[in-house]
Amino acid sequence: MRSRAGLRAVLWSLAILGVTAGLQLVVFVMSGSVALLADLIHNAGDALTAIPLGIAFLVRSRRAERWAGFAVVGAIFVSATVAGVEAVDRLFHPAELTHLPALAVAGLIGFVGNEIAAQVRLRAGERLASPALVADGHHARIDGIVSLGVVVAAGAVAVGIPRADPIVGLAITVLILRITWQAWQTVRDE
Repeated sequence: MRSRAGLRAVLWSLAILGVTAGLQLVVFVMSGSVALLADLIHNAGDALTAIPLGIAFLVRSRRAERWAGFAVVGAIFVSATVAGVEAVDRLFHPAELTHLPALAVAGLIGFVGNEIAAQVRLRAGERLASPALVADGHHARIDGIVSLGVVVAAGAVAVGIPRADPIVGLAITVLILRITWQAWQTVRDE
């Protein structure tokens, strides 16, 4: 019963974050925003972290669940690294952003998608006493707030601050690294 409930929560969050990342990808292709790219990479990575958690629940192993938590931490770290590299590159090689209203909407989509995924994971994690799901739920909640940085970047660029996009991308990277550390502590102390 626990395994089925955990798997169901993981699949729902995978679907939610997959749709969120897909919608953000469309806007990224139109706008070229590095802040959105950082958020998109992170949201896509978060969707993919559902796979090791789902496998752990499928094989009904708390040990596998713990190792899935470590895989989640690794994926978060990789997404932060990629986002940071892209943001630094954009600082040195600025690009003009387009489709700013769509960019702001993409940030809002990221916020809503992450909050829904957070609710699914947190409720299931608490009900199933799964530290990995709870950590992933808190992580998704913070990611929703991070997605609002894309809205800030779109607004700042709209008022004439073009370097706001890579700066927000770097800020998102720093927050992702903080989330990585917190998730590591949660899984390690399990």
